[in-house]
Amino acid sequence: MAETSFDLIVIGAGPGGYVAAIRGAQLGMKVAIVERENLGGICLNWGCIPTKALLRTSEVFHLMHRAKEFGLKAENIDFDLPAVVKRSRQVAGQLSGGIAHLMKKNKITVFMGVATLPAKRKVKVKTDKETLDLTAKNIVLATGARARELPGLEADGDLVWTYRHALDPKRMPKKLLVIGSGAIGIEFASFYNTLGADTTVVEVMDRVLPVEDEEISKFAKKQFEKQGMKIMQKAMVKKLDRAKGKVTAHIEVGGKVETQEFDTVISAVGIVGNVEGLGLEELGVKIDRTHVVTDKYCRTGVDGLYAIGDIAGAPWLAHKASHEGVMVAELMAGMHPHAVKPESIAGCTYCYPQVASVGYTEAKAKELGYDVKVGRFPFIGNGKAIALGEAEGMVKTVFDAKTGELLGAHMVGAEVTELIQGYVVGRQLETTEEDLMNTVFPHPTLSEMMHESVLDAYGRVIHM
Repeated sequence: MAETSFDLIVIGAGPGGYVAAIRGAQLGMKVAIVERENLGGICLNWGCIPTKALLRTSEVFHLMHRAKEFGLKAENIDFDLPAVVKRSRQVAGQLSGGIAHLMKKNKITVFMGVATLPAKRKVKVKTDKETLDLTAKNIVLATGARARELPGLEADGDLVWTYRHALDPKRMPKKLLVIGSGAIGIEFASFYNTLGADTTVVEVMDRVLPVEDEEISKFAKKQFEKQGMKIMQKAMVKKLDRAKGKVTAHIEVGGKVETQEFDTVISAVGIVGNVEGLGLEELGVKIDRTHVVTDKYCRTGVDGLYAIGDIAGAPWLAHKASHEGVMVAELMAGMHPHAVKPESIAGCTYCYPQVASVGYTEAKAKELGYDVKVGRFPFIGNGKAIALGEAEGMVKTVFDAKTGELLGAHMVGAEVTELIQGYVVGRQLETTEEDLMNTVFPHPTLSEMMHESVLDAYGRVIHM
């Protein structure tokens, strides 16, 4: 008979939940995890990982078309969409199997089923075979989120897709409309556009990638348009008329409504927290706009109940969820972890070109009252970028003019999703401009641009 009493029960086995479970087990707790679908959650199975596999394919496809630039010959370049998707699913499957191994290694009991919370410190799990009543000193909600669907724009899996349909497409779109230009929308736009879809992106805000620094957004938009994307800003899809094999979109822009026909629409207009059906309201958990309200340590206000990751609100990032998972497990063990600081968490978008940032944008820093020093350095000034054939991009840094504190860093270009961690570590260590200027960056690397951007903020740039 399965054990029913635990020190910690985690509901949801995504990048927040499974990490919380592992850290709890490392700290000597008896741990169980409940998952209704796939170990690894949305991120590993239907989000971060499989999308990166698709985007890697489109990146290689793009480079193959540029073979002549590198002195190479490649003819009759084409792709096999089912094979592309198969590779993506295999990558996700391999990693999901890895999570199962980690659960076993750490002696974590796994229940595959649907959880509810009938009372404090109690979890009811309905599996395919039975219903189990479990108890725990502490419970962590890590149930994640799903795609938001707007009235009239609901997905049907045929003409109108969510990210799930876009990850496992039954056909290649010819004329594609992407609604929303956040990370999810622009990544799918980049993937399908690179493979040849005639792609239009509609964004209700005044610029694409609206959470990014304005200069970075503008630079990225120019690159997207160079690649043939059509970008409509300050625009809204009001209605979709569906017919056999086509969708007519009614798009409001500049106060007027125009119609355009597409064969495929991807809706990427945000996410909704998975808070329903758990029994949270009855326990006294506060919910605001589908997200559980917590303090900075992810405590819900109900004894022994925590909420982490997407269900606990922005930023909706896997690495934020994982860090919160570690934090709450250490709190339960009587340790004193630092609270997660949202402004010190990097955001990465894996479109072409890549976009990455951490900290405050220039506009936000000024809004908060900082007197700022801003540095910039273009990829065209970097030897490694030119050698890679990736001379389009820029690095921007924002400093407090009074203290030299690194307030924010913003990048667009090749491999910036890897480079950004240098600035993340810098912020964590409370690095100043002097520390960064006195650091020796290896040559030739893309990272030298980070150094030059800092130097530029203080009038000391060398290669520009």
